[in-house]
Amino acid sequence: MTPKQRAEKVAEVMISNGKVFDWFGMSMVDADEGKAAISMIVQPHHANSHGICHGGITFTLADTAFAHACNSRNQSTLAMHNVISYLAPGKLGDTLTAHASEVSLNGKNGIYDVKVTNQEGILIAEFRGMSRAVRGTQFDE
Repeated sequence: MTPKQRAEKVAEVMISNGKVFDWFGMSMVDADEGKAAISMIVQPHHANSHGICHGGITFTLADTAFAHACNSRNQSTLAMHNVISYLAPGKLGDTLTAHASEVSLNGKNGIYDVKVTNQEGILIAEFRGMSRAVRGTQFDE
């Protein structure tokens, strides 16, 4: 199994075992070793009282891409610490895409950056996630 095939299999398992993709209306764009891209269209139920995408929704999209990137090697991995900076609003009807990429992997600890952009390439948010590998896998190899 190639690293990309493993990452794609992990993504399939994570999506089928969780409910976040369906509940938020997310779609997997790409899965690879140490990387993931996930998108969603901002719907009215994602909006805050200002009529823009709620920050928690943007965070969830970024966190989900982070989770797929750090679990891509089929080693169960959890978040230790995350931080996000909101740079522009996600508007109703926008397609937001979170692109996660591995910055560092040292033993059980990883650092991942996630850029959330809209369909025009405008940077909506930047997220940094720190991960910790734990026991277990997403599927038996």
